[in-house]
Amino acid sequence: MAFDPEVYEILAHDLIATPDIVEKKMFGGIAFMLAGNMLCGVHRDGAMYRVGKENEAEALALDGVEPMAFTGRRMGGFIDASREALNDDAIRAQLLQLATSYVATLPAK
Repeated sequence: MAFDPEVYEILAHDLIATPDIVEKKMFGGIAFMLAGNMLCGVHRDGAMYRVGKENEAEALALDGVEPMAFTGRRMGGFIDASREALNDDAIRAQLLQLATSYVATLPAK
């Protein structure tokens, strides 16, 4: 799966000031890792964020956000953000905050 370079630029810009971020090619897209743990990523149709199961309902209440199910199976704790959601600075900021607050609780790899 190819990733969307415009979405990549949006996420990379959002993360530019975040320490310990590393990019990694994964699943045909680009994942952004925080201290070795997946934080968010870019795919062909938008982006995914790892918000954790406890933040999932709050993330899913946002416009343009759906459960992540790349293979047809829902991945708990991950959400999929549409291009429309990613074009909204407030939604993107909220998703990044939810993902960062969750991933920061995980042990570094």
